[in-house]
Order: sequence, then C-alpha cells, then structure tokens
Amino acid sequence: MKIHEFYRGSANITLNGSIAALVPAIIIGVGNLYYLQNKQIMLLMIPFIIYSLISFQIYLFRVKQSLSIERNMMQFQSNYTNIFEARHLVVVFMNHQQPCLHLFFSNGHRAGMIKKYKQKGLFLFRKPRIYALYNNLDQTVGFYKIKQLKKIVIEVYDRNMNFVGCYEKEKLSWLKSKIKMMDENGHFIGVVEGSAYYMDERVYNQSRQQVGRLRRGWMPVEWSSVFPEPNTPVLSLSENLTEKDKLLRMSFLINEYFIER
Repeated sequence: MKIHEFYRGSANITLNGSIAALVPAIIIGVGNLYYLQNKQIMLLMIPFIIYSLISFQIYLFRVKQSLSIERNMMQFQSNYTNIFEARHLVVVFMNHQQPCLHLFFSNGHRAGMIKKYKQKGLFLFRKPRIYALYNNLDQTVGFYKIKQLKKIVIEVYDRNMNFVGCYEKEKLSWLKSKIKMMDENGHFIGVVEGSAYYMDERVYNQSRQQVGRLRRGWMPVEWSSVFPEPNTPVLSLSENLTEKDKLLRMSFLINEYFIER
C-alpha cells in the first residue's frame, strides 16, 4: 500500500457513509408519502440529507488528495525497503472495526503496520491481547503481548517469538505515570516521557540520551506534497539502534494507540 491508496480507501469509507445516510431519509420520505402523509415528518429527513451531502463533499476532497499525492509520489525515490532502516516513519492510525496503525516512509510508500494478531487454538482462559508488527511485504517481524494487572506490561518478541524485553507503565497518580523499558534479562534500558496535553512522546536510554520520539505537528515541508495533513505524527528512531532495539522501543506505540485510545 502507498499513502495515496490509503487516502482513496478513506474516501471510499466516507462515500459508504454518505450512501448509508440516505437510507433512513428514503424510508422516512417513502413511508410518509404512502402512509402518514404528514408534512412535518418530512423535516426528519433533513439531518440525514445534510450528513450525506457533507460526507460526499469529504469523499470528493479525499479523492482529489489521492490523485494529487499519486502524481507527487513520482518525484520521490524509494530509498528504503526495510522498516528498521528508516530514520523517520510517518504514523497514520485507522480506527475502524479493526484498528490498524500504518507506518509510511517519507516517500509515501508503506513501511509496515501494527494490528491485532489473529491467534489460533483454544484457550482455557481469556485470550491474551497480542499485536504484530508487519513489514511492507506483510511479513511478521515482531509481536507485542499486553498484560494489564496493577500496571500495564507489554512483552516484546521478535519474528521467531524470542523474548527481547518489555514496556512497563505504572500509574502513580491520576495525571502522572512512570514508564520504563527493560531488556530480555530484566535490566533497565530507558524510559518514556511525554506531554499530557499534546502528542510529544520521547524515548530515552539509560544514559538519558534521546533515542526515539513521536510528535505531532512536526512535518518537514518537503513531505507536504505526499502527506498533505501537517499534523500527521512522525516517529523518529536513532540510527544507532539495532533492529531488536527499535522493535523494543516501538512498544510504546501499542500503549499510545491501542490502549490509551
């Protein structure tokens, strides 16, 4: 998938909403004409018609964006093929029946995605919540298992289900939390700190050096022709991190998009 295909898919969803809004309007109109014949009841059609018209205008706008992005993408070269090679990834969250977090390279090509992992087999107790990180070829490259007791624990596994570490979030007060990351041996390797009022999450290592950041409102001007919404979040990871380190640090995205939301 490319970013223009994402916008086209978003446009189609809006179009479906526009069409669906006409159904109750038609039922009200036809039912009133044939049975009730009350002029005041026809006023009930107005909200549905207005919603349908607004949704259709949004659909046309999204389609126009998709076509413009597709043309602009021809000017960008595909510099990356591996999700762990990129210094910056553009984060686009799709919150529908099955929430999915799409990650894009700066040229508009999809780097990967995070979504709920479909588990097989029978479970005596409640199934654990597991999310998987997929690359641009839809191959699984990592797993995130959520455990929520007195604190939120996200266990991180590589593509071969080898444990590589965990994310721990402990609630200290109503507005304050302590977030830390541990490696596979239980050693402390860093913390996550952020703002309570806007998206700016920072990941630090044990030496208090910033190795990752997720922020909204920081979009390089040269990306605007491919990503037209400047408030789209951007994930930055230090190029000195190994693939395993990046997989572990990205665990805070699970809390940010699939637990907190």
